[in-house]
Amino acid sequence: QVTLHAGAELDARRVKQYTLTLWASCPGEDEVEERLFVWVMAGQVLRCDAPFASAGGDVVQVLADVAPRTPLYVVLPQPLGGLTVPTLLPLPVSLQFRLRNQDTPLVLTRQGLVLAPADGFNPSKDTQTFRLEIEVMDRHGHNCSGTVRVEVLPSRRPRVTFLEPQRAVMVPEGIGPLEVVTQVHASGDNVRYAILAPTAPTLFTIDEVTGEIRSTCQLEVAHARLLVRAYNALHPTDHATTMLNITVQGTGLRAPSCVPALSMSQVPETVSPGSTLVTLRCTDPTGANGNLHYALEGPPASRSRFCMEGPRLQVNTTLDYDSEAVAAVGFQFTATIVVTAGGQPPRSTHVPVLVTVTPVNEFTPVCPSGATFTVPETAAFGSTVGRVAGTDRDYPLDSLEYSLEGGPGPTQPFSIDTCTGEIRVVGPLDSQRHKSYRLTVRLTDTRNDLDPAKRRSCLCDVAVHLQAVPDQAPVCTPEVQELRIVARSGGRQPVTRLACQGSPDGAVLAYAIAGGNEDGRFQLEGNTLFYLPSDLAEPRTFVLLVEVWGGPGVPRRSTMVALVVHVTPRSTPVPPSTTTRRTTLRKEPLVVTRTEAAWHPPAWFVAVLTVSGALLLATLGCVARSL
Repeated sequence: QVTLHAGAELDARRVKQYTLTLWASCPGEDEVEERLFVWVMAGQVLRCDAPFASAGGDVVQVLADVAPRTPLYVVLPQPLGGLTVPTLLPLPVSLQFRLRNQDTPLVLTRQGLVLAPADGFNPSKDTQTFRLEIEVMDRHGHNCSGTVRVEVLPSRRPRVTFLEPQRAVMVPEGIGPLEVVTQVHASGDNVRYAILAPTAPTLFTIDEVTGEIRSTCQLEVAHARLLVRAYNALHPTDHATTMLNITVQGTGLRAPSCVPALSMSQVPETVSPGSTLVTLRCTDPTGANGNLHYALEGPPASRSRFCMEGPRLQVNTTLDYDSEAVAAVGFQFTATIVVTAGGQPPRSTHVPVLVTVTPVNEFTPVCPSGATFTVPETAAFGSTVGRVAGTDRDYPLDSLEYSLEGGPGPTQPFSIDTCTGEIRVVGPLDSQRHKSYRLTVRLTDTRNDLDPAKRRSCLCDVAVHLQAVPDQAPVCTPEVQELRIVARSGGRQPVTRLACQGSPDGAVLAYAIAGGNEDGRFQLEGNTLFYLPSDLAEPRTFVLLVEVWGGPGVPRRSTMVALVVHVTPRSTPVPPSTTTRRTTLRKEPLVVTRTEAAWHPPAWFVAVLTVSGALLLATLGCVARSL
């Protein structure tokens, strides 16, 4: 009885056959040697990659300051290990990942990703270790499992720190909205800033990235205390605070007061020149409102597109959302309206202006010209036929979705990528049934208007022509071989190697002994023929038929090669005084049934078979005469 070792693992993709040499002997008899050939057949199993599936499991080391929900590890199973899958079929394998132990803060997603905790790791000075036992199962019930050990190392990043725990700031009254009052700075990584107290500040706001503190309105004489926190954006538990005492001092001369103190407008790109965006209502504390002067300051891009007509801010030229100039400023224009009152010294108020341009879907997508593609009828599943490159003048340029009218089906074996417009093969192609296909592709623009319902589309005609690929049988040189070998004892001995050439696409050829090997004295491995050692006592001639074919086509085109092999046993002299007793084990007959659809041998094969038979009869006559 031959059994498989407990720790062994068979893989048909690596080793398809094992040759075992067996020795047997009975008391008082000679030892007999035989060979056992074990074929490994491919089967559907589920394997997990090493070292995940090993006894010790896999090890991952991360720092404690890694961002929350950061991918740390991915389980890589082999869902089709050892399974031969036709090239025309996709490989969708729905896998389920399950965490056996729940005593861990780590997260296992449905895709097999191990994520860091939602609130990050504890910034401890010691190394933390978490063990995960994961089981993977496919829809057929096959499963594999393994372990992952996550070692969290102490963080080496600097802590967030303020150099000054508190600071006094003096500012004059009359400072306009959104003007910089002061700035705070803290050392550390990924530092962000926020005002803790008061919880709803009315006079000041802080830039969370730069730490600049700005006024929210025109400041008057007042006193305020701000508690500012600096924290690490990736690890909010790492933070520090500072106290700011801000005093607004009076100056005696007050600047004009304007309503609104801050202007924010949102206009469509189709707004016509001359339209008024905002009208300021400004007053002079001295009562001389007629001496107010309005001017627009800011970047050149803003001053060229807007202008002041008295207290009114108006559009000076078209605001094209689809232009590169508008995209370069982020579709937002900033400027400042300076309101100046007469007198000595002049007194002025600054009103910040922010204008946001919104898109309007103005243009319909355009189909490409000459959308015609050619694909061979032997194209495999998923092969790319071509790409439909539509265009759209709305920003973002060429932001399109592609869809195939009617969808994939038997009469339309194609699909289209929604984002790229690539057409792929998703079904069998036959140029004898369909010479070409007419596809209708719909182009729909996206993200071109604030209203998602305002979308434009067009239909494009695409022609796909099938290119016929004739089947070609392999060509072997020569087609008939006559070989002579002397049988040796020991292992198998090579006889010949077939030289065959398949189709131009380089498909791998398959070889099989179709006839003449009823007693199993020959073995074919690839294109090499081997003779297996046996107890042949007399010379013998074998006529073998080898079938060679390539590709998975039905019906397959094959070629027959005839091999005439003359085997002469190697004679060994036996001393007269020596008596050798041999025991021959009885072999059970092996019946092999092969069904052939139809085979009509060519004339040359009949001639070769006749000559070989004559040679065989002559050889047997000579042997009988010598006896």
